Amino acid sequence: MISRRFSGPPASSRERGATLVIALIMLVALALLAIWAFNSSTTNLRIVGNTQVRQEALTAVQSAIEATISSAQFTVTPAATAANPILVDIDGDGVADYTVTLSPAPACYRYKVIPTSALDLTAPAFKDRKCLGPTQTDFGTDNQVTPGSAMVDSICASTDWNVRAVVVDTKSK
Repeated sequence: MISRRFSGPPASSRERGATLVIALIMLVALALLAIWAFNSSTTNLRIVGNTQVRQEALTAVQSAIEATISSAQFTVTPAATAANPILVDIDGDGVADYTVTLSPAPACYRYKVIPTSALDLTAPAFKDRKCLGPTQTDFGTDNQVTPGSAMVDSICASTDWNVRAVVVDTKSK
């Protein structure tokens, strides 16, 4: 009589089970890696988007401040000129992307009258000749100097202003 002892499956079938377990572990590891990569790229995309919006807002503020101080009306009535909100279109689509308000109103905190000797009266554009106008105003006071009375200062001055702005993204209101 031939007796056989059963000692379990052959060695090759046990190896197939180990391969399956290792393959499942690798699959889970790859899935976790893919989830981590997705979350990382989403976070980076948010960071880049926020940086872009911040840069656009700074550009809008700079543009509004330059437009305000460059206007001829600013030298006459700075507070009135800066009172109105300024709409800024960054992307050129005709729709305002940001609203900039100069708040508080711009204030001159320092001025220095330019002496006549510092003017370039020989320049081709003769831009400095405007500084030889009829009267000179002492900025911030009502004193006026008339030309011809030993005037050594021009009617022009170098000024420093405090200008602050608040920007609002019109799309996220």
